[in-house]
Amino acid sequence: MTTLTYTPHKRIILKGHAELNEKWLQDRIAENPAIIGLGEIELLDRERQQDRAGRLDLLLADTDADTRYEVELMLGATDESHIIRCLEYWDIERRRYPAYDHCAVIVAEDITSRFLNVLALLAGTLPLIAIQLQALSIDDKVILSFTTVLDQRSLRRDDVTEVRPAPSDREDWVKRSSATVMQTADEVLKIINQHTKTTYQLNFNKHYIGLSDGERSRNFIHFRPRKNHLRVIMPNAWNAANVSQIQEAGLEAEQNNDRLVFNLTAADLKSQNIIVTKLIAVIVEQYEE
Repeated sequence: MTTLTYTPHKRIILKGHAELNEKWLQDRIAENPAIIGLGEIELLDRERQQDRAGRLDLLLADTDADTRYEVELMLGATDESHIIRCLEYWDIERRRYPAYDHCAVIVAEDITSRFLNVLALLAGTLPLIAIQLQALSIDDKVILSFTTVLDQRSLRRDDVTEVRPAPSDREDWVKRSSATVMQTADEVLKIINQHTKTTYQLNFNKHYIGLSDGERSRNFIHFRPRKNHLRVIMPNAWNAANVSQIQEAGLEAEQNNDRLVFNLTAADLKSQNIIVTKLIAVIVEQYEE
């Protein structure tokens, strides 16, 4: 068995350092985004130009959860300008790509108690993560340590997005998935309309298919068709009772913040129609309360 030995370390302040500057830090995170502690995420872009608003340091993504992280790096202590900039970039990206969940992420060497209190207040109204960074020198090596000091990601999703998603049509979705999967979406829509006071129709967008009452989006249930199955997303529906219903149908329930997500094939809908219908009735009732 290897014996562990104690080695003293020295903290390095990156702000003002001749070599270990912000670009160096960006490079390290870009090489391995998972080091900041947000799971298995990947780099989408860096120094991303924002319209009339400068450049976003890093855009990271959890592709399985359809979540994007707008990351602002701050060497030294937190300050107002970086916080405002981070929130501004988050707002621009979420408006540009409303089909994804978005979360503002602030990474700083020193998150003071004053600013942590301010961030905690903001976290009640928007998804926000604050991460404190430490660079440590051990012998001739540098270690980066990231500690999450604030994590508020789960917010209730409104029925109507603030900007209109990029439009699409049924033909486009048939090409991207299949006619069979789109027929499954039609059957689920029929079940929804059997339990609603209003008759809904499919609302085709570039990244997902939602619901519309003919005037406004009503995405209490929406879909992402794939080649072999229909991905069903139910916002604000993750709870023990609903998960139990999905599992009873032999389907695998996935959690994405407060969303209940599961995959549905034509065969699943036929064999488990009663259970799926029962779950949809519960979701409709909760929505129309």
